[in-house]
Amino acid sequence: MSHTGIDLKGVTLRYTAKGQVVEAVRDVNMDITPGEFVAIVGPSGCGKSTLLKLISGLMPAATGTATVGGQAPRPSGQVGLAFQNPSLLLWRTVLQNVLLPLEVSPKHKAAYRRDPAPYMERAKRMLGAVGLGDFMHKHPWELSGGMQQRANLVRALIHQPEILLLDEPFGALDAFTREELWLALQALWMGAKPTVILVTHDLREAVLLADTVYVMTPRPGRIDVQRHIDLPRPRTLEDTFTETFSDIVHELRGHIGGSRTRIRAEELMEVAS
Repeated sequence: MSHTGIDLKGVTLRYTAKGQVVEAVRDVNMDITPGEFVAIVGPSGCGKSTLLKLISGLMPAATGTATVGGQAPRPSGQVGLAFQNPSLLLWRTVLQNVLLPLEVSPKHKAAYRRDPAPYMERAKRMLGAVGLGDFMHKHPWELSGGMQQRANLVRALIHQPEILLLDEPFGALDAFTREELWLALQALWMGAKPTVILVTHDLREAVLLADTVYVMTPRPGRIDVQRHIDLPRPRTLEDTFTETFSDIVHELRGHIGGSRTRIRAEELMEVAS
């Protein structure tokens, strides 16, 4: 179980693009408990990925406060990252790719160099759990996109991070592969229980995986809704066809549509005045 929670209070984030200051998110408050699985949804450009940069220590807050495990965010070996592009090293096998974080992690690298066997066994178990047991000695170019993303998830978790940040990791995959990876991610998370933040445009994905879903407004992104998902685990694909599940998805979709309409109305009123 992760011991690292995340607390954002009144956070506003700005960046400069083409000489202009852009306000990405405004007055965001989030209280994520250790081991919680959170999904952030909202329209494109609302600042979801920017929040991940703050939490990972890559971008400071303009105003407000942010703490990760009680401390200011900073780049750390205790954070695992997975993005839409798996970015596996083509000249390394799947197993070698998965073991890469252990070679550089301050927490593990000395022990890994002394005795790599226990770490290799853990990597093999995790690869087996996501269906890659027979492919660990293959190279990335020998795998499908879905298989590469499975390896990417294992690599992000192999060094037992306290926090896992996922930025649309399944967005480039076909629907069937994406659904398979939802279950693989759920299994990996339930085994290790890191604190997870998943940025996604897929509301079914968010509801299936998350304990809590945050809905953001169009830019500057604000938290419009915080929705707890009270569904038993482990969740299955069959659950996504139930009335309860569909009602939650439609509820969240209504909030996203409503926030877009509300923001647009505010913009028109500003122009008219």
